[in-house]
Amino acid sequence: MAVINYEPLDSNSDVTTTKTLLYEAIPLTGSIVSGTYNDENIKNFTHGMFQAVYDYPYLSSSANHIFDLTVGFSANSTISGSVSATQETKKINMYNQFAQVLLGYTGSENTVREFENDLALDNVNTIKDALFINFSRLITKDQIKKGSFTITLGSGSWAAPFTDPVVLTDASASETGGTNNTVGGDYGVLYTSGNVARGVLFYQAGIAVLSTASFDSVASFYSGSGFSYDIAQSLASASISGSCDALRHRIRDISFNNTTEINSTIYFCRVPHNKYNYSANPTYLSSSEIRVKSIASDTPISYITTIGLYSPNNELVAIAKLSEPLKKDPSNEITLRVRLDY
Repeated sequence: MAVINYEPLDSNSDVTTTKTLLYEAIPLTGSIVSGTYNDENIKNFTHGMFQAVYDYPYLSSSANHIFDLTVGFSANSTISGSVSATQETKKINMYNQFAQVLLGYTGSENTVREFENDLALDNVNTIKDALFINFSRLITKDQIKKGSFTITLGSGSWAAPFTDPVVLTDASASETGGTNNTVGGDYGVLYTSGNVARGVLFYQAGIAVLSTASFDSVASFYSGSGFSYDIAQSLASASISGSCDALRHRIRDISFNNTTEINSTIYFCRVPHNKYNYSANPTYLSSSEIRVKSIASDTPISYITTIGLYSPNNELVAIAKLSEPLKKDPSNEITLRVRLDY
């Protein structure tokens, strides 16, 4: 039987860990958002709390969930208590739910924070009426890359919304600044090209919170048979799904880079000059003579093809294959780098 020799790994000098960030560009066109398949890729639910958007008709087995839309307002909003309010409790609950999860509570009475148009978290410049875009984990992966997010919104009339587009971006944010951190993770501010704050973006959560201020000048934010609402009237009188339809009607495109975080453990497998010059394969010998030697005085030669990583109990836990055999003899030493990703 072949004898197996183990080379111990020193946890200090032979093992290290690294982190690698992979980015993928995600373009979402307005044709998908607004209903490429005659709205069969838009799913409304009987509870009426939010609306789901898919890239194919949602009943298709190949459909992928892209994001959810909903609207809401704070109990302190001027819309709250409106005589024409529709689903008012649900809209306030949606706002509070996002605020609790992303911002947490403040004050001795643990009151719900309100979203703000800056990084201060000082209850100033609050967004009391909001439009929420909750991106699916499928496309955001571990987080949205800071400084890569752009959304183009139409602030024109209902019939021609993109005659006056508004582009919001988080270009001022980066891995080194321009963000703040709260219970929902890092967030940055979404600015117009004129550097006017119009919302915030939570990177790890993958949630964009848009202020309704981008549509304050729009006389007909949401129109239909027998009605035409501005943004305040839409949030007050239209259903949540109706306001989501109006928002989708005004989204021309969204783009960002997602982030996949790969953690790795790297093992430096060192092969000394005086070890592993013989093969453990029984065919290495023929009649007790080394096959690869034609002259008795020649040095032994072996070829390394595989690395095995073993537990402290000498149990094989991982195997690494080399792309090509490496020649090994007493005149050389080799260090092989094995990386395990997880």
